[in-house]
Amino acid sequence: MEEHSAGTKGAGGFKPVLGLAGEIDPAERWAWAAGTVFDQPEPESLMELTVIVPARNEAECLGACLESLVSQSEEIFKLGRDWELIVVDDHSTDQTVSIALSFSGVTVLAAGTLEKGWTGKNNALWTAVRRARGRWLLFTDADTLHKPGNLRRALHEAQKHKVGMLSYSPRQLTAGLVQRALMPLVFCELALAYPPARVNDPQTRIAAANGQFLLVERESYRRIGGHAAVAEKILEDVELAALAKRRRQGLRFRYAEDAVSTRMYRSAGGMIEGWSKNLALLFDNALALAAWRAIDFLLLFGLPLLTVGLWNARLMEHSLQWLGAGWILGVLWLRTLVRFFNRVAKSNFPLLDCLLSPLGLPLFAVLLYRSWFQHKILKRVSWKNRSYGV
Repeated sequence: MEEHSAGTKGAGGFKPVLGLAGEIDPAERWAWAAGTVFDQPEPESLMELTVIVPARNEAECLGACLESLVSQSEEIFKLGRDWELIVVDDHSTDQTVSIALSFSGVTVLAAGTLEKGWTGKNNALWTAVRRARGRWLLFTDADTLHKPGNLRRALHEAQKHKVGMLSYSPRQLTAGLVQRALMPLVFCELALAYPPARVNDPQTRIAAANGQFLLVERESYRRIGGHAAVAEKILEDVELAALAKRRRQGLRFRYAEDAVSTRMYRSAGGMIEGWSKNLALLFDNALALAAWRAIDFLLLFGLPLLTVGLWNARLMEHSLQWLGAGWILGVLWLRTLVRFFNRVAKSNFPLLDCLLSPLGLPLFAVLLYRSWFQHKILKRVSWKNRSYGV
């Protein structure tokens, strides 16, 4: 495993966050088995935080991400002394490595050999975790942008709420008509399927996290088995959150436009491939959801045409009856419109994007079906020139 680093060793000792569960159920001690990161000696001294950025052909966005992270180094929270930043190159073929090496204080690792039963991202993260020296581990994607002071505030938030796992849903940046119309539809469904209030309630079974910003206490990461426990999972973030909740480590998840933003996809092809990989895993009822969104499209665009047609029939025989039917359809259309936009408003997207979202309904329905077909029929998905069985 190759390593390049400009960092220095930090100091400190591990302290569990107050309020975390104590002894783990013996039935779940498999998470401590040999093969995890903790079957090797702990570092002599620990830093406050390790930030880990997996990167596979991310030359287009990595520089801005690292700039937003490195700039958070200050005297009371100094990079290389109090925290470390690791970029894991997942066999990139572009300028990803040279960009990472251009930042002082950043450690660059090469991901280990991708073994059967692992996804590329999980393998890359596992490579870095085994070298991490932080009391807290932050997994964040190469396409994220972090607000000044975000790292320290996140640590404080996790400690304040006494949780072992904190995840942010970033503000989504979009470009082009297709993304602006589609993305609010996806994220409003996510908000409805995974309401933060229920995710954060330890009495419910609903769990969610966003791998674009996933902060985990070292001891909690040990107790859930780390990425080795979800090695083959496509949605490793949600799976880790489920384990954290099941093992009573404390989970907090929220929308965080005040902390981090991201542009998930930089091409239509990447967006189609990415959502085809994920949607059927995020929504158990993907096929039914596709049908309902197709019906929404027909109602939103079909009802006005029928209404106008009936109104134009006013000079024909029984014109008053047709006119009345037209008004009934018009009221039904307005009701459908209000219901639709009340739903989309939960996406936390700008007003203009929400107004454009009806245009994205056909594509959303197609992507839901495509994802269902890949997972249920083909049982195989692809991402970044790799194919995975599901």
